[in-house]
Amino acid sequence: MFFSRRPPSPTELSDAELLARYRQHGAVADLGVLYERHMPVVFAICRKYLRPDEDAQDAVMQLFEKLIDTLRRHEVAHFPAWLHATARNHCLMMLRSRQRAGPESGPVLVQFPDAAGVESVGAAHLTDDAEEQELTEARLQALEHALAGLPAAQRRCLELFYLEKKCYRDIAHETGFDLSLVKSHLQNGKRNLRHALTSPPNHTSSANAAR
Repeated sequence: MFFSRRPPSPTELSDAELLARYRQHGAVADLGVLYERHMPVVFAICRKYLRPDEDAQDAVMQLFEKLIDTLRRHEVAHFPAWLHATARNHCLMMLRSRQRAGPESGPVLVQFPDAAGVESVGAAHLTDDAEEQELTEARLQALEHALAGLPAAQRRCLELFYLEKKCYRDIAHETGFDLSLVKSHLQNGKRNLRHALTSPPNHTSSANAAR
C-alpha cells in the first residue's frame, strides 16, 4: 500500500518557503501565517506613525489586504526588511492623505527605503531603526524639503517605483514617458536627492536649481 505524503503545514515552512508557495498557488492561508509571524513588529511600526491605536490596527489590516496582491506579482528577497519598509510607507501614505485634508497633520515625508543609495544617505538625516529610534520633526522636514526640491517628473517616478511598487512599464504607461526616460528620471532623482541631503544648506538650493 502506498501512502501519499501530505503537504507541509504553513506553520512548518520558513518565510521564504511560504512566499514561494504563495506565489505559486495563491493560498491566502499561507500568507496569513507568514504575516502573523511579523504582525507584532508591523503593529509597533504603525503605532509610531498613527494614533490612536485603532488607526494603527486598521493600517495593519489594510496592509495585509495590499500584500495579497503585491506578493503575487513581486518577488521579495528579504521579507522582514521589505515588510517593515512597506509598513512605514503605508503609514506615510495615510498621513499624506490626512495632510491633504488639513494642515493639522504636520509635515509628511515620502521615503524610499528600497533604494540602497538613498537609504545610505538618509541614515545621516533619518535613523532607519524602526524598532527604537523616534523620527524627529527636523529630520522629517529635511527629507521632505529635499524630495520637494526634485523636478516633478523625477519625484513622480520615484513615488511610483518605490512607494507604489510599480514596474518601469507601468510607470511609463501612467506618466506617458518612454522606458528609457523612466529609467533616467529614477537614476537622476536618486542622485539629486542624495546630493540635496549631503550638501551644506547654503549649497543645496543652488545645486537643485542647476538641475
